[in-house]
Amino acid sequence: MKEGFSWEELSPSLSICVSSAHKFGTDAFLLSDFASPRRKDLCCDLGTGCGIIPLLWFRDEPPRLCYGVDIQKQAVMQLEQSVQKNGLEGRLFPLRADLKELSALPCGPLDLVTCNPPYKAQGSGILSGMDAEKIARHEVLCTIDDVCGAAARLLRFGGRLCLCQRPERLCDTLCAMRRAGIEPKRIRFVQQRPDTSPWLFLAEGKKGSKPHMTVDPPFLIEGEGGFSPELLRIYHKKENL
Repeated sequence: MKEGFSWEELSPSLSICVSSAHKFGTDAFLLSDFASPRRKDLCCDLGTGCGIIPLLWFRDEPPRLCYGVDIQKQAVMQLEQSVQKNGLEGRLFPLRADLKELSALPCGPLDLVTCNPPYKAQGSGILSGMDAEKIARHEVLCTIDDVCGAAARLLRFGGRLCLCQRPERLCDTLCAMRRAGIEPKRIRFVQQRPDTSPWLFLAEGKKGSKPHMTVDPPFLIEGEGGFSPELLRIYHKKENL
């Protein structure tokens, strides 16, 4: 184990390699669950970081095959460590690449692409100090149009793109999906409580689909006694402690 790396348990049989530069938050759990790949699916997570989103799929009924793509060397190293520790060779493939130059993956057209993209638009907000945080939080290496364009190149006709973003980027996100030929089909807002404004949204689009979008009931983070029943399910917890 490289200095500065540590392990966090995702389930009794699955652990993830994390570091101060590449870790994860609640939004990754929400997006992983929202995307919910099928067992036969070929998948790719763009900007995967430590690989939390695809690794979460391997807790239950995993997809047939998945790629985790990131431009940062250390992020890919961490995912490689997780793949080896959990015996996922041949099923989860870490790949260091720039999504803007990613023309295709060896497996061919994909069923599902996910991305937890930078939340801050180009030229907005105060830049983070660490390079890894800057890349993860701000559109310094890729924009939402780059993400949607990469997904469009990778997906089969009818394939899905699932991503999360801040509510202030809702118009940017849906317009970028449509420009790339990925029609927004489903959206879900995430709220701390029923009386609070959303702090995140989850969006699903389908390549080549006709216009028609549904809005799911809001996802509530808090419930009686702590986490909501839905968040407890995603965290694989039976009850609040």
